[in-house]
Amino acid sequence: MKPALVISGHDNVATALEPLEAGRRLELNGHTVVVRAAIQSGHKLALVDIATGQPIVKYGSAIGTATSAIAAGDHVHTHNVASTRGRGDLGHHHITPEAGVRLAEPPDEKAEPGVVAEGTDK
Repeated sequence: MKPALVISGHDNVATALEPLEAGRRLELNGHTVVVRAAIQSGHKLALVDIATGQPIVKYGSAIGTATSAIAAGDHVHTHNVASTRGRGDLGHHHITPEAGVRLAEPPDEKAEPGVVAEGTDK
């Protein structure tokens, strides 16, 4: 089993599938990351450096904003992320095309035959 999961190629974090010890080197979705501090299973790990104010991207979607600089390999959790999910007061100005962030992954092109995706004519 992989030690961590990257859900989308747009993600800048991975989710630990087991406890990760400091100093462990991981190869995740084309990124080589060294864990900087112990990370619990189910918690997030930065794949790249994330600047203060930049989106935290998981599932191919921004789930929050970095409240401080986060280095690749750092634990990403409530101590360095402000949640933006469901925050209607923020609008969508924090999600920029330059960041490469999308609101959701595209529908699976290999959907079950006979099932019509919402919003299509097929």
